[in-house]
Amino acid sequence: MYIYNVTVSIDKSLAEEWLNWMKTVHVPDVLKTGHFTENKICRVLNVDDEGATFSVQYTFNAMEDIEAYQKNHASRLQEEHTKRYEGKYAAFRTLLEIL
Repeated sequence: MYIYNVTVSIDKSLAEEWLNWMKTVHVPDVLKTGHFTENKICRVLNVDDEGATFSVQYTFNAMEDIEAYQKNHASRLQEEHTKRYEGKYAAFRTLLEIL
């Protein structure tokens, strides 16, 4: 099993609104693609910066799942996030293998 991890640092003034939007709109839209089995959102506690930092984790079973997601859905869903929060966040993505 694997995790697609998206780490996001968002302007502190938008953190609660962003978290609500993620929980009610964005994450459900990502899960509706059918490529992930579960999701977790974690607050990153050991970061000393200007924003609020979160780890958004999506679990998937096979590399084909993330490849299909990236090919067919990722750019559209990332663009929705970018349009809504442009200039107010930084993000990076990692793939993790559960051992």
